[in-house]
Amino acid sequence: MPVQSFGMGIGGNPNLSRQSRRLYIGSITQEVNEQNLADFFNAKMAEMNIGTGATGNPVLAVQCNYEKNYAFVEFRSAEDATAAMAFDGIIFINGPLKIRRPKDYGGDSITSPGVHVPGVVSTNVPDSINKIFVGGLPTYLNEEQVMELLKSFGELKAFNLVRENGTGTSKGFAFFEYTDPVVTDVAIQSLNGMELGDRYLVVQRASVGAKPGTPGMIPNLPYDQFPEIPRPIMPAGKDTATDARILLMLNMVTVEDLVDDEEYGDLYEDVKDECSKYGPLEDLRIPRPVKKDKTSTMSLQDAQRIDEAAGVGRVYVKYTDINGATAALNALAGRSFAGRSIIATLLSDDSQTSPPLNIIFAPQPDAPPPLPSS
Repeated sequence: MPVQSFGMGIGGNPNLSRQSRRLYIGSITQEVNEQNLADFFNAKMAEMNIGTGATGNPVLAVQCNYEKNYAFVEFRSAEDATAAMAFDGIIFINGPLKIRRPKDYGGDSITSPGVHVPGVVSTNVPDSINKIFVGGLPTYLNEEQVMELLKSFGELKAFNLVRENGTGTSKGFAFFEYTDPVVTDVAIQSLNGMELGDRYLVVQRASVGAKPGTPGMIPNLPYDQFPEIPRPIMPAGKDTATDARILLMLNMVTVEDLVDDEEYGDLYEDVKDECSKYGPLEDLRIPRPVKKDKTSTMSLQDAQRIDEAAGVGRVYVKYTDINGATAALNALAGRSFAGRSIIATLLSDDSQTSPPLNIIFAPQPDAPPPLPSS
């Protein structure tokens, strides 16, 4: 008797049928166990209304391997497994989940769920016209720091920082895609040639013109300048728009730095004093996180979304002219602040960023934010 098919038409081989219903979950920690991982997928799939939507939980079983830090999650159908791939990159406990098909997956070639979960950045960037390559990244930058720079232009749909096998060292380049394709060209034009540390970024579409059946071949990348891709440094010019007088600094402050009024006031004054050394300031904004108290019913996820939309974690310094902004960029980019390397770039008043600059610099009744009494 043939084995019952589970949605992929794989009815003759029970192993292939089972593999079409299983997903590999990489990079798990000791805090992850069979029960909480199953509960997480069941709750998230119900919340997002993805999968078959049949009665009962979509997860049948979970098996964790703590020696190699991975798990296998078995779903009731291949359709549910495919839908759950939309959560690749979702934060669970202490970090993002890396979700892949099993190596011996025997289903058809459709591996993408076809949906995007808001707030989740996939670790898999498929070839498409909107896939972007960024090279020239200082190797000391981690995923969070690079993503923070890229998110200045819009919400990320997928991101993958390429690392060395074994050592895990960054190779200095990454691939990514924005949720809104309209952002693609704006980000490329703004980021390409940007000075970062002692390097210049190379940013362009990654897969335009790629020939079918040529795995890993990305014809329009500058292979003459990047023989092995890992060393993307270009002698780009320092041409800047004549009205680029806003200095945006990333990886300089954390949410924890901005909660306490007195600590925030000290930080605000420190930044103001340092930036004033390079030219007169017109405005300085360091967005603060939304306040939460014990009586608040707001979820942590909702609070994080509000903070991100407000630009929390970034420092915006508007100079009266481009000379001050340029001098500050040259002096501060790459400098260490509280043990973190500052990522900096220049923006003009009409630069398209997320959140928009008109929101960042909107008039405030109590601007600048609360400062400590002297």
